[in-house]
Amino acid sequence: MSTNLANDIHDAELKILAELRLERRKLRQKWASKSPDDLTVGQKIADTVAATMGSWRFIIIQSTILVLWIALNVTAYIRHWDPYPFILLNLALSFQAAYAAPFIMMSQNRQQEIDRKEAENDYHVNIKAELEIELLHDKIDALRDREVLQLTQAVAELTALLKSERAAKV
Repeated sequence: MSTNLANDIHDAELKILAELRLERRKLRQKWASKSPDDLTVGQKIADTVAATMGSWRFIIIQSTILVLWIALNVTAYIRHWDPYPFILLNLALSFQAAYAAPFIMMSQNRQQEIDRKEAENDYHVNIKAELEIELLHDKIDALRDREVLQLTQAVAELTALLKSERAAKV
């Protein structure tokens, strides 16, 4: 690799590194200024509905209500307001599913957007880390080359000294 090409690549890496550092600062400022209060009312409702309907508490309460509904209508303990095949119960569950689905999807879409931004940020961090590791390798290579050069010079000096001593003895 020619020296000019190596310098061009090194300069390009430094430029990318500077851009990534600037981007990281911007992202930190953006995320630092963002708080849960920045959510719209719709986003807060969607998150609350999704969190509630995705909890064990909700599943247990709903299962208990369903078992009681069916038991009361089958045993006729109370007047049959929804006899088998429980059409009113099916209607209520269909309404619940149709009403809750958009809220859950809104919450999932918002979470997906957050995950996408985090993945993008991780990608930038990985590129920066790779570039910095490459720069460290370059520095280590330069140190090794300098040490090899110094050792070569020391060997040459010692060889010359030994030759001069041998010549003086003879």
